[in-house]
Amino acid sequence: MVSSESIDPARAFPDKHIPRPQVRDLPEPPTRQWRLIGPGIVAAGVGLASGEFILFPYITSQVGLTFVWAALLGLLTQYFLNMEIERYTLATGETAVTGFSRLWKHWGLVFAVMAYFANLWPAWATSSATLFTYAFGGDVAVVSAVILVAVALILTLAPAVYNALERAQMVKVAAILLLIVVGSLFVIGAGTWRSVPTIVTEPRFPAAELGFAVLMGALAFAGAGGGQNLVQSNWIRDKGFGMGRYVPKIVSPLTGEAEARGQAGFIFPATDENLSRWKVWWRFANKEQALTFVAITFLSITFMSLLAHATVFGSGEASNDVSFLRIEGEAMMAAAGGWFGYFFWIVGAFSLFAAALGIVDYTSRLAADVLKTTYFPQASESKIYAALVWGLVVIGIVVVIAGLGQPLLLATISACTGGVMMFIYSGLLIAINRTMLPEAIRVRGYRLVALVWSILLFGVLAVLTVHQQLDKVFGS
Repeated sequence: MVSSESIDPARAFPDKHIPRPQVRDLPEPPTRQWRLIGPGIVAAGVGLASGEFILFPYITSQVGLTFVWAALLGLLTQYFLNMEIERYTLATGETAVTGFSRLWKHWGLVFAVMAYFANLWPAWATSSATLFTYAFGGDVAVVSAVILVAVALILTLAPAVYNALERAQMVKVAAILLLIVVGSLFVIGAGTWRSVPTIVTEPRFPAAELGFAVLMGALAFAGAGGGQNLVQSNWIRDKGFGMGRYVPKIVSPLTGEAEARGQAGFIFPATDENLSRWKVWWRFANKEQALTFVAITFLSITFMSLLAHATVFGSGEASNDVSFLRIEGEAMMAAAGGWFGYFFWIVGAFSLFAAALGIVDYTSRLAADVLKTTYFPQASESKIYAALVWGLVVIGIVVVIAGLGQPLLLATISACTGGVMMFIYSGLLIAINRTMLPEAIRVRGYRLVALVWSILLFGVLAVLTVHQQLDKVFGS
């Protein structure tokens, strides 16, 4: 007996704000799956920023390796979160944010505005520029402006934006892996290697030494956080995962050949053939995310922490900002020779440049998708994206060249945004993946439990962070 869901699966999708999806069969899974590996590497590359280079190494410099376990817990939480974001896009070709907007028209705008304001201050560009000046000298403001212009040019001149981003992040990951290998040979000594088992045998939550909010932030945002997780939808769609194969990519308005896309995506009938294809797609997507995003990020956090343990643990000189990397680089020079300190700074500068590239991309990509899908269906998504990229970059250049410190309001918004976003969309993912998708592929079991855990974790983090920032604002 054929169910009504198999005949018209689009009926489960609310269409008050966005038309129902078209019904099409799920594309055949790739026979050469390695060709579709990439979105998890992009996620790892973009996420390997200040947390991996500064926050976890700083924690290690203060209390040793006893908190590295939290990175794995945070990454596993994000793994399940990312997979539920991917589930909706694999099945529909729509982003998860579009699914949220089906429930309430302005959910997408809420997330886009939060992501945009969180990234108005070009922290990763200025951090990259600072490391560049450690290695080569120069003015941080000027180097930051050059980096921001380079980011905008790459993202708006590449014929296929995702392809350019993927290549940059792959180079970054390769550079970090090279740093890990060289650091293991020349910097990490026997004493640090003997301390590695304490990651498992002596796990701690050193709130007394470092403060609860700092540790919760490190746990929750290991790897990515905030709007970046949501854009996993956009990246797998541009790579051609599942029903995303039917959706055109974002291209350069100047060098690419744009294709129009509609507001709605697609959904497949729950036939035996489609469900068989789904199993292959779902297995591959899970494997791709685990072996790239989770594995690369945890490896990077662990070895960056080992480098910090080998060089600055117990010194009492480290601070929880970019100046930490100067202290660490100088300690590496003393341990392995001057060349390694410069090598560390150069790899760090490129790593943070690639992070800036990814952050400007995901912020603009998220907003462009929302504006195109919900508010301006006849507009070119590629042109909206390009305008948002340059808007974000121009604001960053003005702030940096003017020599302005980060405004307290922006600092507060940035600190509060990530946890609040993740708290909200963890719940929304349950709503869209339990009600709109065909029954056979809806979230259930331990994955549903993981989403409930995510709501609790990011809810607690959001409350703590907002409270901490209000204390700073009002001086209490």
